[in-house]
Amino acid sequence: MSESDNPAAALRAAVRERRMPGHRTRRALLESGDPALARQAGRILKDLAVDGERPREVDVAVLATCTVGPFEPLLRAQLVGAGLLPVLRSADYGTFGMSLASGSFTRDGDPALVAVLLDAGYFLPGDFGAAEPDVLAKHVDVRLEELRGLLAGALKHTAATVVVHTVPLPAQVRNGIISVRARAQVARSWYRLNAGLLALAEEHDQVVAVDLVGELAEAPVQACDVRLHRYGDLPYGDDALLLLARLVRRVAQARAGLSRKVLALDLDNTLWGGVLGEAGPQGVQVGGLYPGNCYTELQRTVAWLREQGVVLVLASKNDRDQVEKVLTEHPDVLLRPEAFSVRMVDWSAKAGNLRRAAEALSLSTESFVFMDDSDFERAQVGDELPEVAVVSAAGDPAHLVDSLLRHGWFDVMTLTDTDRKRPELYRNRALRGDFSSGFDSSEDFLRALDLKVEVTSATEYTIGRIAQLAARTNQFNLTGIRYDEAATRRMSEDAGHLVLSVSVADRFGDEGIVGALWVERTPDVWRVLNLVLSCRVLSRGVERAAVGRLAELAALAGARSVEGHYRPSDRNGVAADFWTGAGFTPAASPQETETQVFTLDAATAKEIAPEWIALNERNGSPHE
Repeated sequence: MSESDNPAAALRAAVRERRMPGHRTRRALLESGDPALARQAGRILKDLAVDGERPREVDVAVLATCTVGPFEPLLRAQLVGAGLLPVLRSADYGTFGMSLASGSFTRDGDPALVAVLLDAGYFLPGDFGAAEPDVLAKHVDVRLEELRGLLAGALKHTAATVVVHTVPLPAQVRNGIISVRARAQVARSWYRLNAGLLALAEEHDQVVAVDLVGELAEAPVQACDVRLHRYGDLPYGDDALLLLARLVRRVAQARAGLSRKVLALDLDNTLWGGVLGEAGPQGVQVGGLYPGNCYTELQRTVAWLREQGVVLVLASKNDRDQVEKVLTEHPDVLLRPEAFSVRMVDWSAKAGNLRRAAEALSLSTESFVFMDDSDFERAQVGDELPEVAVVSAAGDPAHLVDSLLRHGWFDVMTLTDTDRKRPELYRNRALRGDFSSGFDSSEDFLRALDLKVEVTSATEYTIGRIAQLAARTNQFNLTGIRYDEAATRRMSEDAGHLVLSVSVADRFGDEGIVGALWVERTPDVWRVLNLVLSCRVLSRGVERAAVGRLAELAALAGARSVEGHYRPSDRNGVAADFWTGAGFTPAASPQETETQVFTLDAATAKEIAPEWIALNERNGSPHE
């Protein structure tokens, strides 16, 4: 029996052996819609501890206006399913307002994430007349303003990301008003409440709003268990709480930089109906009536994902010429050949093709989602590459879009310009690979690339991308400190700190922002608190050019030296020798940490940057 067939046994084994559950077990946790299984899993995982290589940890506080019920184990199961190691703590019942007023969500320090569980009772008056909808609407507006004020005050005392959600209007209120006009008026006030809750995310960078009401409208579940509500002030049923746990998990997953970058797609009975080898280019089903319109909607959705930065890979067992003909000539096909950064169309095993696609893109297969209708192909990829998220395209094609999107594999906290350009960037990467084969040495290749690097201060438009790099970058992440968007913004506005973005362009195009530095500035010493660089530009000397520019800026400001830090992790060994390779000298390191310290005379800046890189300047550079 596989671990996905008996996840409870697999979870107990993982807890007993002090390790994270395997990929298949975690995937089963995410894909299951059974709240009883999720509750059981969450209880088993309460004692999970991990030895050896540790996954990303997340400290979550649960703050509720009601009884939390099984929300904590449901959320724990979802977070572990996403590959996170959670520490969950729930505030005491009845302390919602006090916790917000004080900005203190737990007794044990500031959490990374606060999941707020709201119920309708918090916003409704204790007693109101059904014939007076104006009174109800006014009370709801007042309570929203009170929540807005409490939250604004709390955010001054915490760096946590706070997740709020929309709230369903109880059927008792909706159906208890017999006037059709008054019922519509109350519904309108409730929609205004939910619009206000969603707007909290626009008012505060630390707030994320999720739409539980929208999820409940699409899911065949009952939002409320009336008996439990009356008995224990638990306004939501287990199914609704599982939906909310999924939404919070998607935020935590995106915040931790665990979103997937690549969507690998089959063709036959996935992107179009029918088998190309049997039906021929004119016989595949796409467009028109059912089922062709289902494949059109999937292609439209995939194109939409690509516009937002998801890299597309074609993984099909087919004749290459026939596939090219359909993608190029079929009038109803929306995804033309140029939409795919890599096309693996042959008769080889798909797991091997996904590996080769990952190599061509210089990405890990952990960043892949694979969608296929064949049970065999999905099983083969799942067995050989369990880290790949596998999505079924089998069954009724009407469900294709939902199957692809429901788990939020591609969610990011903020969509940046670099995200939007990513598909083209990775197509260019494949071209660079072909280009590099014609040179005798790597330095000749790098000179021919015509590399240009720009190092400049963070702006309102680049802070989101910089924070995204901090969350996602593991290999060239010198200290492992993951400054989120709020912390990065505060540092960028503080005279004692500096946040720099690193952009790269070459003969094949603009790579966008690929790196960042967080720097503490004193009159004598500039300390690099962290430096991250995307793996797609490693081995080009970009990191040395960035530090060279920083040292130059420090010297111009009158600083005597630049100090670099390195804290080893399970995944950043590639950066272990960076500081010494850039000319820095080891210095005394703090005894209480594993952080290593290196120093450099700021006056030697010009000796750091490789000669094949041109450093660009523009208005708004840090020294101006």
